[in-house]
This record gives sequence, structure tokens and C-alpha cells, in this order.
Amino acid sequence: MLLIVGMNIYCPKCSSKRYWSLKDGRFRCSICRKTFTDPRKKIRIQRSVLKSVIQEFLLEHSTNTILIRVNISKYMLLKILTLIRMAMTKDVPQVFEGTVEVDETYLGGQWKNKRLSVKRATKGSKRGRGTSKQAVFGILCRSGKVWAELIDNAEGKELQPLILKQVKKGSTICSDTWKGYTGIAAKGYVHRLVNHLKNAYSDMKGNHINGLEGFWGYLKRKLAAKGGIRKERLHLYLGEYVWRYNYRNINFKEQVNRLITICYQNIRSG
Repeated sequence: MLLIVGMNIYCPKCSSKRYWSLKDGRFRCSICRKTFTDPRKKIRIQRSVLKSVIQEFLLEHSTNTILIRVNISKYMLLKILTLIRMAMTKDVPQVFEGTVEVDETYLGGQWKNKRLSVKRATKGSKRGRGTSKQAVFGILCRSGKVWAELIDNAEGKELQPLILKQVKKGSTICSDTWKGYTGIAAKGYVHRLVNHLKNAYSDMKGNHINGLEGFWGYLKRKLAAKGGIRKERLHLYLGEYVWRYNYRNINFKEQVNRLITICYQNIRSG
């Protein structure tokens, strides 16, 4: 191994510029010992290999199953799976209009399953707003497409700029009565409220957020089946299940072809 110092490459974990050059072309940080690749280097994938991996991925087969079915190294497979999820996160509707639903939720395992270090740091766990779990904000158009993003908190100063960015003015926005949505009507939207505190999930006039609640349930079931995901990779899995939900009504062949196209677009722009 050759120790390299001073190149314009940083460790993705600790940002150190001191690392070892390995024989397989990767680097290993001399501070935290993380192994990583040159972020400036584009990966090259044969179309037939990419197509095979995408087909297995869409069928939700495990990494070990894909390795048995596709002649590829585990290292390259993990790189391709990351590429697929990164491409999925970018393949989302740009602007929503018409009648849309907005809501936030929280992702994270049960308190009894938390690591001891996490329990000591957070000193307890609550449900909903105020929890130590990861907050997620979502927007769903009644046409069936959804957009979601990890957020730091569910306050209005973070939620409302996202609404202004993703929803065309003049649209009707359905939300619960959370204070973070107060003032939306003054910014050019028709705002309809549903009071969940009174166990009301619709105002009987078509105003509700049941579609987005359904997506949250789908998302949490899928993430729970993974058995735990590192927080730094959560955005990739969120992007994956947003994409799967948005394109659930097209056939398998169309899903494969769309993923191949956006993956190559991501490689060229990366």
C-alpha cells in the first residue's frame, strides 16, 4: 500500500486527506480506516450486466441472491445498487399542481431495538413530533405521484419553502392542523384542513391526506423489512421507495427500461 497525502480527494467519513492507495484502485483512510473509491472516477458497466442487476433489484431479491444469479463481484454490485438508488432519487416530478396532500412523518426503529449508545444520547423516545427519529416531509398529487425528502425538523420555516418549490401556486393544499402549515393560504394556495385531533380523516368534501398516509404506511413496511438502515443511506432508500410507488402502475419491462435510461444519464452527469 502507498500512503498518499494532499490530493484533492477527501475521506467521505472523516474528511481526512490522508489515505492509503490499495492494489484494487480503492483508497483506505489512514485516520478512520474507511475504504472508499475516488469520487471523481466514473464507473463503467456493461449494459447487459446493468439490465440483469436492475431486473433482480426490481424483484427485491437480496444481495446474496443477485450475486448467485449475476456474474459480478460483490463490490461492483454494491456500487451498481447505489447508482440505481441515486438515479431513482432524481427521477421525481418537478412541480405538482391541482389538489395535493402534504404531511410529515418520522422514521426509525422501536426504542427497545435501539443501540445502547443511542439510548444514552437521546434519553428516551417519543412518537411523532418531538421524537429523536428522522423527520420526513412528503407531497402527494391526487394523480398518484409522490415526492418526499428528509428534513431537520417539521417547523414552518423548513416545510413552507419546500411547498413553494414543489407545488404550483393556485393549487389546493390539503393538510392536517399542524402549525407548520399556517400561512400557506397567504402565499397563493387554497388551503384545506383536516383535524386529526378530532379523529376526522376527511371533511366529506374530498379534502383529506389519506393518499399520503397510505404512502407512509407502504414506506415504513418496506424499510422495516430491511431490518435496519444506516442514517447516512436513508435518503437513498427513501428515493427508491418513492420511485417504486410512483411507477407501480407501469409494467415490469417499462420499469427496467426506465431505470437503465436514468442510470446512464446519472453516469454521464456524475
